[in-house]
Amino acid sequence: MLDILNQAGWPIWLLVATSVLGLALIIERFLSLRKKLIVPPRVTSQVMELIRRNNDTPESIAKLAASSPLGRVLAEVMLCRHDSDAQRNAAVDDVGKDVAHRLNRYLPALATIAVIGPLMGLFGTVVGMIEIFASYSPAGGDPSQLARGISIALYNTGFGIIIAIPALIFHRYFRSRVDDYLHQMELEASALNRLLARKPPGEAEIRP
Repeated sequence: MLDILNQAGWPIWLLVATSVLGLALIIERFLSLRKKLIVPPRVTSQVMELIRRNNDTPESIAKLAASSPLGRVLAEVMLCRHDSDAQRNAAVDDVGKDVAHRLNRYLPALATIAVIGPLMGLFGTVVGMIEIFASYSPAGGDPSQLARGISIALYNTGFGIIIAIPALIFHRYFRSRVDDYLHQMELEASALNRLLARKPPGEAEIRP
């Protein structure tokens, strides 16, 4: 491996650093975007239990908001349950935008890596071409320098493409996962909002 890096020249180290960063982002997003952390399956039932028992106190709502992004959205619906429709929708939209921003964290960086990977490989190719032209002289070419220039050009081009392909794939995959989570949160918030709208203020219990 070290022999390959030496043959690829100094531009390859920029690509190595980029690949390490891309791998770190992919692992971080895999761990952070797990379904049990974003949309836990029991959050909705816990919310319904709080409402049935009239236990929707500020403390319990704050605990719900801190539990997960879905819990935060549902907690905002409960906090604004007695506001007008316009105020409640605006408040929930604001929270939803903040949740979406947090879920999309680092995805632009991953997209940037997918774009600059081939460009950095092209830069290495240019460096290799310079090495090739530098190997020629009026007395003749230096075969070893010519071979080194070709190695630099090909290794950097290939490595740049190898970095870009998985970065692009995982960027699209994570974007799709985030969109699915946001859609599920929107459905859960809308269902809770409709349910709370059917409950007159002061009623002790909501029956399914």
